[in-house]
This record gives sequence, structure tokens and C-alpha cells, in this order.
Amino acid sequence: MTTAPSNPTSLPLYSTDYRVYINHTDAGGIVYHANHLVFFENCRRDWFSKLGLNGYFMHADDGQIQHFVVSQAQLQYKKAIFLDEVIKVHIDRVELKPASIVFYQSIHRHASQDANENHYPSTKTLLSSAKIVIACVQNQTKPEPADNADTSDIAANAAPIRPIRVPKNLHDSIQQAIAHHTTEQ
Repeated sequence: MTTAPSNPTSLPLYSTDYRVYINHTDAGGIVYHANHLVFFENCRRDWFSKLGLNGYFMHADDGQIQHFVVSQAQLQYKKAIFLDEVIKVHIDRVELKPASIVFYQSIHRHASQDANENHYPSTKTLLSSAKIVIACVQNQTKPEPADNADTSDIAANAAPIRPIRVPKNLHDSIQQAIAHHTTEQ
């Protein structure tokens, strides 16, 4: 499994800082493993917002609701993240596919101004890395009738979700951000 960015010395496509709060940690003050996914998700959302996109819910011209779901997540944990740290979360690289977007992301420890601050190591350290695939889907506004389905079953009567192509405006905005980033390096 390869989750590390292709070139760790290159600048990330996007990067932002987050403070680790008590609700991110377990009883020992270490970030709970599933919360790495939360930090990665928040970073992707913040990047979409920076691009001027509402990356969660988009409305097609016909009124259908389009959004993303995580279809694959591969994480590699390197070092613990501690309570009250400020971490830097990166989007290192993005691959656009017809109906999905592949994110290569990483979490790093900040270099401390004071080596004794918070008693944590003072070097910029890779804490975890991930390859996360988000698939573009569309909610059907009208559920299709299910054959032999129990009408009391909510899931059977719910509007189905089907995969779709990444909307052109979103695809173009991401492609432009990738191209801009490539020319800056």
C-alpha cells in the first residue's frame, strides 16, 4: 500500500493548520485513529471552499442532488498526534478520474519555536498519510419502486444513489488549481 505523496519534498497542493482538542483524543491524550480521517476530510472541505466550491452538495440543472462519498481510504499511521498540538494537514496530490477524485494527503507536526514547548519533538514530522478516493454520486429525487419490498423498510423506499461523472465546473476548478500549483513549483 502506497499512501505517501509522490515527492515528499515538493510543496503541497493545499495545506492548513488544525489544533488538536480533547474531543479528538482518547483517554491517553493521543488522537484517536479514526480522527485522522476527520482532519483529512476537514482539509478537503477547506480546500474546496478556498476554490469557491461547495464540494458537498451540488444541484444539477434538473434539480438532482450531487455529492461525494468516500469509496476507499488507505491510511498509514507513523507517529502519535497529541492533545493541544497544532498540526499541518496537506493535500499533497490529486488525481481526477471521470467519476471520482483521488486525494493523497498527509498530516505533519509543526516545527516548534521553542523546543521545550508542549514537550513534543520540535521537528516537522510526518504523522500519517492517506490515499482517499471520493466518488461522485447523485441522489435520485424520486425513489424507483422496489419489487417485492416491504413498504415499512425505510432503506428500500429511500431514493437511490447512483454514481455519476464529476460535474464539469468542479472538475475544471480542480484541474485549474492543479495546473496553477504545477507552474508555481
